Amino acid sequence: MGILIWLIIGGICGWLASIIMRTDGQQGIILNIVVGIIGSVIASFLFGAGINQAITVTTFIYSLIGAVILLAIVNLVRRGTVR
Repeated sequence: MGILIWLIIGGICGWLASIIMRTDGQQGIILNIVVGIIGSVIASFLFGAGINQAITVTTFIYSLIGAVILLAIVNLVRRGTVR
């Protein structure tokens, strides 16, 4: 059940991050999930919020920030600008 929750929350975080970074039209649902999960890993390194913790508003926001950071890095490498 925990993996299913990770996929759902990862998809939501990835989708919201892609809307914030204006890359929503370029990504599908699978890439949104991957971005959300990798974003939560980045957030765990930056903020010390482990991804094994319960899903709270704080961990959701940290995961969203991590996903936005990931998309900013990808945009920087691809286009040369963060956008």
